[in-house]
Amino acid sequence: MLVLASMLAALALPAVAAERATPREARSLFEQAVQYMQDNGAERAFAAFNNQKGKFVRKDLYVFVIDDKGVYHASGAAPEALVGMNVLDTTDAAGNPLFRQMIDATRQADEATVRYMWLNRVTNKIEPKVSYVRKIGHYVLGVGYSAPRASAEDARAMLQRAVAFAQAQGPDKAAAAFNDRGGEFVKDDLYVFMVDLASGRFQAMGMNPALSGTDAIGLHDAAGHALVAEMVEKLKSADEASVEYVWRNPVTNAVEKKRSYVRKVGGSLIGVGHYLD
Repeated sequence: MLVLASMLAALALPAVAAERATPREARSLFEQAVQYMQDNGAERAFAAFNNQKGKFVRKDLYVFVIDDKGVYHASGAAPEALVGMNVLDTTDAAGNPLFRQMIDATRQADEATVRYMWLNRVTNKIEPKVSYVRKIGHYVLGVGYSAPRASAEDARAMLQRAVAFAQAQGPDKAAAAFNDRGGEFVKDDLYVFMVDLASGRFQAMGMNPALSGTDAIGLHDAAGHALVAEMVEKLKSADEASVEYVWRNPVTNAVEKKRSYVRKVGGSLIGVGHYLD
């Protein structure tokens, strides 16, 4: 059985100056790669996908192709190390047989989405990853994007910064800063939200600033849980609390379990949450 360490060693290339790609960019590259392989055939496609200076390697994105036996035929990450290697029994950092999952998933449907833990070749860190995969003949073509996952410590640290900012600048400036999707209070899957305790309405929502001014108390998660109402109730007897619920992750676009830490600052509730494994 191929061990994960050998795969990671093959992929651990020197870091390059590249931005983190978005799910939309990954999807676009995936669709272009599928079309290219369908139009040009396997061998020509493999040559294009293995060209690390070509159009199928962008930011931290690359195209990979395995056959239904688990043998690599293309990888924009490290073609010289991976092409020809059988990875059928390789597992990810969580012990999941990701390549078997890709092959099995595309036997049931031509296209699938697979989630796993993998090395980001730009940051050289193990991160959650989402790959779009497509069956083309007896091959499986894929493009994946890294989906960073903040920790509880990251969420608490951002909350502390947000609270200090609100105390120093007041609620109006704080709300404007929290709603700035390019600012310091929105990073990957972390963002700040703020609720007016008197009106029960959002003052800020970093994930979706358009929610500012809308009802927060009546908001329910995908499981029907009145999450903000619970936060407000807990803050009636404490200055700080935590609440668990299910919510859409802006990075993976999937509904996931989440824990948010909330603080009472003046007449507002300020919170930051992190997604749970």
